[in-house]
Amino acid sequence: MGRIWKLGDNINTDLIIPGRYNVTTDHAQLAKYCLYEAYPEFSQQVKPGDIVLGGHNFGCGSSREHAPTSILANKVKVVIARSFARIFYRNAVNIGLPVLVCEEAVLNSEDGQELDVNLETGEIRNLTTGQTFQAEPLDPFVARIVAAGGIINYIEMEGTLR
Repeated sequence: MGRIWKLGDNINTDLIIPGRYNVTTDHAQLAKYCLYEAYPEFSQQVKPGDIVLGGHNFGCGSSREHAPTSILANKVKVVIARSFARIFYRNAVNIGLPVLVCEEAVLNSEDGQELDVNLETGEIRNLTTGQTFQAEPLDPFVARIVAAGGIINYIEMEGTLR
């Protein structure tokens, strides 16, 4: 279970990790400036297992992997959005950051509330309101990539993509 950090529609990669901080691949440095423009306190207050909620087109903008990496480096459990920009979704999967689409959970949950998310089934429970929502669970192949910690780890473990 984790605290919700809620964002709106069209959250672009520069809002997730401002371009001026994209001069490194060091995960700890990227984590420090994650969501800095929206929540300056995010990196100091986020806890392992917290959850980012977004509206439509979450992660639009550039194709840099820095944006999902900065979220994952903060030990966020999952990003749940009404929809994702395709490149962000693919980058998230490639680095092992779980992403779920669930419009109802986003529309009926607020910043600071607590969610419990079952990545296997896609069930999302808002522990603050008592509501339960159903996201489409990750495709089994995608789930294996995420569970391995990303596509590189998956290939190292499996020897191939299958």
